[in-house]
Amino acid sequence: MKTAFITGITGQDGSYLAEHLLDLGYKVVAMMRRSATPDTSRFAHIEDRITMCHGDLMDQSSLMRVMDEFKPDEVYNLAAQSFVHASFHEPIHTGEVTGLGVTRMLEAVRLSAPNARFYQASSSEMFGDVFETPQTERTPFHPRSPYGVAKVYGHWATVNYRESYDMFACSGILFNHESPRRGLEFVTRKISDHVAAIVFGEKDQLALGNLDARRDWGFAGDYVRGMHLMLQHDTPDDYVISTGTTQSVREFCKIAFERVGLNYEDFVVVDPKFFRPAEVELLLGDASKAKDTLGWVPEVDFQGLVEMMVDADLKRRMVMGNGPTRGSLPEGLA
Repeated sequence: MKTAFITGITGQDGSYLAEHLLDLGYKVVAMMRRSATPDTSRFAHIEDRITMCHGDLMDQSSLMRVMDEFKPDEVYNLAAQSFVHASFHEPIHTGEVTGLGVTRMLEAVRLSAPNARFYQASSSEMFGDVFETPQTERTPFHPRSPYGVAKVYGHWATVNYRESYDMFACSGILFNHESPRRGLEFVTRKISDHVAAIVFGEKDQLALGNLDARRDWGFAGDYVRGMHLMLQHDTPDDYVISTGTTQSVREFCKIAFERVGLNYEDFVVVDPKFFRPAEVELLLGDASKAKDTLGWVPEVDFQGLVEMMVDADLKRRMVMGNGPTRGSLPEGLA
């Protein structure tokens, strides 16, 4: 039985990846920071099947200790300060965790589990003010946020350790991937949750920033399969994971409100405070390399993703026993 080690288990990707690896027969070890109130809600349904341990990307000694204790076959480094908007307010912390944290993890693997295969969660935000469309593994980086800058550091650190120490180290350059487990601070989940809140009479409007920003949005459950496939290949490399299609925030709103029989224009307002200091207008990935080399293909399309998220937020409110006050519930939920 292979052992997989995951950082960032409390996040969206960590929970989906743990599910996937358990289904494949792995022993899953997951690292969390010590907390008086640990949040295990995203993986509560599989928590009893996961071996938990404590560590912190800010603490080198803790990373060395857990690598030495578990000697994993595969290491998936998903932990980060991952909210782009917050990175403008916390640039130093973002750099320490999202950037330098990768080097601490790589060093721990190199010294304490040198045979482990390593996956680094890189990001399409590294492309930023893009030089070409669509973006591939060879597209130059021009990050437009402290988060993107930190991800570039972590990405090149991974390449450097691969080339310097002959480590099996891969980076997955994942474009935006969402799910019902996405945090409420992210625009996609903010939209789906507000749609449900509006239907149930809890809110009257949804305030957003740039409605015309376009992203390549996929389903997180599809993308974690790509992470795993990278570490099964014969040679380590970097791969773009994306759908190859792009939609605007406005289009996301339109489908989300249509799911409940409402017009987004009646509820969505633009608030300048939600604009980024430096905006990324368009991200569109070309995942041809992952498809040709790894055999990875996404299974959930954009409309299916939006409707899945809206339905999940509607169901959360339905269990409370309240009924809708406007709009209509989708067929199957009514």
